[in-house]
Amino acid sequence: MTNEPLSFPRRYARTQRFTSGAPRAFTVSPDGSRVVFLRSPSGTERANQLWVLDVSESRERVVADPAALLGGATEHLSPEERARRERSREGGAGIVGYATDTAAELASFTLSGRLFTAELRAGTARELPVPGPVIDPRPSPDGTLVAYVSGGALRVVGAEGEGDRAVAEPEPAGGPGTVSYGLAEFIAAEEMGRSRGFWWSPEGDRLLVARVDDTPVQRWWISDPAHPEADPQRVAYPVAGSPNAEVRLFVFGLDGVRTEVSWDRARYPYLAHVHWSAAGAPLLLVQARDQRSQLFLAVDPDSGATRMVHADEDPTWLDLFPGVPCWSPGGQLVRIADEGGARVLAYGERPLTGAQLHVRAVLDISADDVLVAASAGEGASSPETGEVHVYRVNELGLERVSQEPGVHSAVRAGGVTVLVSSVLDQPGAQVQVLREGKKAATISSYAEDPGLSPRVTLTQGGAQKIPCAVLMPTDYDGDTPLPVLLDPYGGPHGPRVLAAHNAHLTSQWFADQGFAVVVADGRGTPGRSPAWEKAIRDDLTLSLDDQVEALHGLAERFPLDLSRVAIRGWSYGGWLAGLAVLRRPDVFHAGIAGAPVADWRLYDTHYTERYLGDPATNPAVYAKSSLVTDEGLAAPADTHRPLMIVHGLADDNVVVAHALRLSSALLAAGRPHEVLPLSGVTHMTPQETVAENLLLLQVNFLKRSLGMS
Repeated sequence: MTNEPLSFPRRYARTQRFTSGAPRAFTVSPDGSRVVFLRSPSGTERANQLWVLDVSESRERVVADPAALLGGATEHLSPEERARRERSREGGAGIVGYATDTAAELASFTLSGRLFTAELRAGTARELPVPGPVIDPRPSPDGTLVAYVSGGALRVVGAEGEGDRAVAEPEPAGGPGTVSYGLAEFIAAEEMGRSRGFWWSPEGDRLLVARVDDTPVQRWWISDPAHPEADPQRVAYPVAGSPNAEVRLFVFGLDGVRTEVSWDRARYPYLAHVHWSAAGAPLLLVQARDQRSQLFLAVDPDSGATRMVHADEDPTWLDLFPGVPCWSPGGQLVRIADEGGARVLAYGERPLTGAQLHVRAVLDISADDVLVAASAGEGASSPETGEVHVYRVNELGLERVSQEPGVHSAVRAGGVTVLVSSVLDQPGAQVQVLREGKKAATISSYAEDPGLSPRVTLTQGGAQKIPCAVLMPTDYDGDTPLPVLLDPYGGPHGPRVLAAHNAHLTSQWFADQGFAVVVADGRGTPGRSPAWEKAIRDDLTLSLDDQVEALHGLAERFPLDLSRVAIRGWSYGGWLAGLAVLRRPDVFHAGIAGAPVADWRLYDTHYTERYLGDPATNPAVYAKSSLVTDEGLAAPADTHRPLMIVHGLADDNVVVAHALRLSSALLAAGRPHEVLPLSGVTHMTPQETVAENLLLLQVNFLKRSLGMS
């Protein structure tokens, strides 16, 4: 008896898209002696362990194993923890996050809503007996205390488990569960990149704590029709144009003193970023609701008063960036700004980079330089399509740390840099540990080899030189015109054209089913220039125009059969697929819309209003960019094309109402279509059989729709 090898879709699902077993979430100790990270024990196991690399010995060791700490018991997550993981798109299990003290001697983390600490030098871990379920535990800078959230209260316990007490407890507001301390609200976690709600002072004697009151936010009910006996989930969802949660900030002393931080919250209601280090006063970034103005504020923790350090304005919108704002060791404000048509690194009031770089994130700041991640800007000599590199930047210029074409990031401290590199000709990511620029060690990956090598060409398409990836079947003869599958995300925050092997695995699998697959990053996608990203303001349909332009431009150089063109996508890409079929049936002959935003009035405030403004004052803008309105389909062409709609019934980000309203409008217009509801599935599809069969069903639909044998 022989065992049949698993199919690529099954392996792709079982391995969490070949990320299981890969090291991630790196922390370097200030003395450079240790690198802390997470990794599951194999490429098919989801549960992450906490590891330490001793750099001088190049030795890896496990310091916390979920299986041992839970005694083999099944992990149980609270609704709050499930929601937190959904916001961060966390599909792993076991230890999915941790925090350390300043010296990286003590780490804290949760398992099954219980609080654990690990002594990183000794390699021992233990549970602290505290009220649960515990969320986001973080040690004090000196490692003597651990702060955590439980039941909407911020609590503090000694590192030995002694003296547990509440520092900030919710008082009644609009009803049970409407006020919490120490947690990021939905909008911050989903759209602003702020997953935290409390921050220790450098001395460890005080905390900055966010107080969130979601009483004003409208309530939605998310149910699972496959389980009518189960109560629906009640969620606070701030839809475009509606009230957000009220967010305030307090300084809480461990001695019980409470001081509110004051700023013009009516004008700047969004608390986008908080930074507190020994280099200066607590630093806030607050944004106006229309995201066209923002303030950088320094906080006096004794009085709660704030003073303006810098102000930004932009007629379109202001973006938020990882790692900034913050203070340099010398007390200079470090930020990323759009100046002179470029996205630059600003140090104090002085830009350190120009149009040659498009700065994407600040990774670390030392007394000598700033470590950033950046792609080629409009002023670069080469577009370096799909590449992201790590650079050292200071007043004297810049130096590229990563050399090989690919997608790179880094973590740095104590003269040690952990460089994480993904390239086109190798699967997964390679992790090098550099000391003073020279390789001192590598961190192993246990991720499985996909057994699939993308046959990808990174290029540009159309007059606008749209970044594109073109993938052909592995056994393609090079001459026969092929039916085309566009496989985009195509919108903000989600570049898909990357110089990285694993980024193209699913597209290559579709190519091997007989398609020429095209991935295009048109206007609105990040990584090129501020103008490129902001061109979609008030008109998201430009994303579709660019898909068409890229397709036609590539057809002049690649053997594409333009009489058989399909498109598939998820989330923004799902909306784009639906738009393509409804508005441009002259180009697209079939589409698969996964979790599509059908009516932009039903999506959240911070994201939607950034691009389309207020729906009350811009109804025509919303109607033009939506698939459906109150009157039915929005501006559909006369010709009908096959459309498959896929949506998870438990999705609390793009709720299933989008798919249902789209289906109802299609039915009312007499347009046949297919709907695939996914019971118990959220905006992610981590379930193995669901993820596998979803790919297989899509291929079947595409071949039927395009008349492929």
